Amino acid sequence: MRPRLEARISVSGAMIYLTPVLAVVLTMACGSVLFAALGHNPAAVLYAFFIQPISSAYGLAELTVKATPLVLCAIGLSFCFRANIWNIGAEGQLTLGAIAGGGLALWAGDDASAWVLPAMVLASLLGGAAWAAIPAYFKTRFNANEILTSLMLTYVAILLLSYLVHGPWKDPDGYSFPQSRMFADSVLLPLLIMGTRLHLGAPVALLVALTAWWVMARMFVGFQIKVVGLTPAAAGLAGFSVRRLTWITLLAGGALSGLAGLFEVAGPIGQLLPSISPGYGFTAIIVAFLGRLHPIGILLAGLLIALSYLGGETVQIELGLPLAVSGVFQGMLLFFLLASDVLVRHRIRWGHGAVVQETG
Repeated sequence: MRPRLEARISVSGAMIYLTPVLAVVLTMACGSVLFAALGHNPAAVLYAFFIQPISSAYGLAELTVKATPLVLCAIGLSFCFRANIWNIGAEGQLTLGAIAGGGLALWAGDDASAWVLPAMVLASLLGGAAWAAIPAYFKTRFNANEILTSLMLTYVAILLLSYLVHGPWKDPDGYSFPQSRMFADSVLLPLLIMGTRLHLGAPVALLVALTAWWVMARMFVGFQIKVVGLTPAAAGLAGFSVRRLTWITLLAGGALSGLAGLFEVAGPIGQLLPSISPGYGFTAIIVAFLGRLHPIGILLAGLLIALSYLGGETVQIELGLPLAVSGVFQGMLLFFLLASDVLVRHRIRWGHGAVVQETG
């Protein structure tokens, strides 16, 4: 008897929103088994991973700092994914935003005026959008696969950043380290709480999430995006331009990812380095789907995934576990989320000849 999947006639709306919770529970359960197999007390590891990093005001601030770029990138990606546009290049768009905004900061030098930081924000938005415009053009002009074009452009962006910090933008007083000069204090994001790294980007990310919710729930363009993603044929009959919405969603996603890049280099980092992100653009894909492509859900999912970064660092320091634990948790979380989604929308049928047994 071989199993096969059969689409359910009706899908439980409650289960669609409960599956992320189920995925988190299953991830913690499997993580406990993994830690026990490695010879560690699962309770101690889970405490160090999920509780200890946020047991202080500084830890909560760090959680918000790490969640900010994840939320911005994930909200941008959610526009694309809702329209059935698979933008996988948020990491590259983040990098181009950092290059555009950071380059302006370096050009301004130490005597930067008050207008430079707003100009950096604009430059990062335009830089990320311009990088996303490339797959948008190839998608609408040649029907090229946006997954491949956006993903490959990520590595081009990273190599461009590496060239700049090893070459023309290299700090002459940096002892040959591949890095730019430190940005002037006047172009760094203002801190919200002294003694922490919590900066102005956090409330901006919250404002972006609320704006995204308003766009998708209340504006006609949000309705168009949903229709194009669910039923492209019906969208065409209704007169909605798939080409136009492809441009809108990719440019919006690129702009928000570019802004996330600026918030990193003008926030916690304060300069350009060969690596300015631990993979926020890729991890944002998990955040977007864990948050059910809903801006408020993405806020919560961003905090959870940010906690996985902090937890990975904590268990490395406290218990000697490898930093890759964060990646393992994120991978298991994505696996269980996708598996739960499949079982919510499908049932398993076991069939052999004329005999069919249904489960699920």
